Amino acid sequence: MASVAEVYGPRSVGVILTGMGTDGAEGLGAIRKAGGRTIAENEETSVIYGMPKAAIEAGVVDQAMPLHEIADAILAAV
Repeated sequence: MASVAEVYGPRSVGVILTGMGTDGAEGLGAIRKAGGRTIAENEETSVIYGMPKAAIEAGVVDQAMPLHEIADAILAAV
């Protein structure tokens, strides 16, 4: 995600889905710092809420939403 942020800046869109760890939060932070949009899957539809939760708690998520709404949010952002 850091490479995407560097190359595409404010045209970047980053998405974190269900999973574990915190590396996704770092990537979303780079995209957000570059002026891009950031989205995370919400707790209700995440099988494992670790990575989306870490990104939300880090304050790098613009929108958290159910999995079935993410594709439309990506299209709206581009």
